[in-house]
Amino acid sequence: MKIAMLGHKRIPSREGGVEIVVEELATRMVQRGHDVTCYNRKGKHVMDKSIEENHISEYKGVNLKSVITIDKKGLSAMSASFFASIKAAFSKADVVHFHAEGPCATLWIPKLFGKRCIATIHGLDHQRAKWGKLASTYIMMGEKCAVKHADEIIVLSKGVQEYFKETYGRKTVFIPNGVNKPKIVEPNLIQQKFNLNKDDYILYLGRIVPEKGIHYLIEAFNQIKTVKKLVIAGGSSDTDEYFEKLKEMAKNNKNIIFTGFVQGQILDELYSNAYIYCLPSDLEGMPLSLLEAMSYGNCCLVSDIEECTSVIEDKGISFKKGNVQDLQNKLDNLLKDKETVEKLSRESSDYICQKYSWDTVTQKTVELYK
Repeated sequence: MKIAMLGHKRIPSREGGVEIVVEELATRMVQRGHDVTCYNRKGKHVMDKSIEENHISEYKGVNLKSVITIDKKGLSAMSASFFASIKAAFSKADVVHFHAEGPCATLWIPKLFGKRCIATIHGLDHQRAKWGKLASTYIMMGEKCAVKHADEIIVLSKGVQEYFKETYGRKTVFIPNGVNKPKIVEPNLIQQKFNLNKDDYILYLGRIVPEKGIHYLIEAFNQIKTVKKLVIAGGSSDTDEYFEKLKEMAKNNKNIIFTGFVQGQILDELYSNAYIYCLPSDLEGMPLSLLEAMSYGNCCLVSDIEECTSVIEDKGISFKKGNVQDLQNKLDNLLKDKETVEKLSRESSDYICQKYSWDTVTQKTVELYK
């Protein structure tokens, strides 16, 4: 088949979960003999300002095409998906796969040209705190457009599946994300750069956006007496004001470290050597960072939203969403209870890698295309 994908920022990239999903699916589909084109946004990388724009036209067999993008908050996704939809409509693609709710606002364009259109809802994006009224309205328009025009809708959690059924009476297909079995590495670069050693720190790794609840984590950590550090790894995504607020909250605690956007070896080392991984989110789609953290054998502490608890099952610990006191208590308990941390660490990797396989995800997605 000829397949087009759009809605992501760009691949190859780790700017967000959507980008990881698109890359994992597209490269595996190429390995299976399909012809895949991904429409990348033009403009600078949002997360890592040090990386120059990538002008490659092919990546692991995937065709990459850049589309016109208005590089401003709230407009980059809209403009890129509009121009990508037009390109896809006039392409030879059999299937056009839209990723995320906002980009689905232009799903009707390739549909008008007889393309089979698939939408993956990575999360209920209109609920995200970073968006203003205009962007939220546009994202809701995308959601309704997907409901009306998409041939199939993929959802990543049972909660979102229920939402579409109850709100629109629309049937969706549940295909969760996957994860790769990683190689555990020693602390080397993180030791040189941040003075971090094995089991030396609590880790949050992901985008720095309000719905991830990082402010709860900093507030809770500030109340705990411990020699361990708190590492906040990630870049802001149209949320510089929130990032500054977090830095202000942490300014009197020398044990809180902001690493900025990470990838490659530093990312591997951070995951490999954390004592606990914490994801205090108010809102998630399918938390890829949580899958990754568990694949590295981390003991994970998460908020009790369905999207997180359905991933960890009995292989992690949860606290009441938004409850700083409960988060503080659970953190404190885990810092004192090394035995529980080690038990959950041993169990998490094999469990998560067996349950969430990218090859299975790819197979199910291709079957849906047909």
